[in-house]
Amino acid sequence: MKKIKWPLLAFAIGAAICMMGIGVAVAERSMFGIILAIIALVLVMGYGFKTKKKMREEGSL
Repeated sequence: MKKIKWPLLAFAIGAAICMMGIGVAVAERSMFGIILAIIALVLVMGYGFKTKKKMREEGSL
């Protein structure tokens, strides 16, 4: 049975929330919101991939 990698799950949920934020900002026609959500998405996904690489190198993945 595989164990759940909680940090990676948290990053995935965070990225999904950022994507939903982009949709809400588009619906609200808020250019500031769109840009903010895209920046947040890039940061969350980037940090998630960085964490995954670190876990893989440590052998905990």
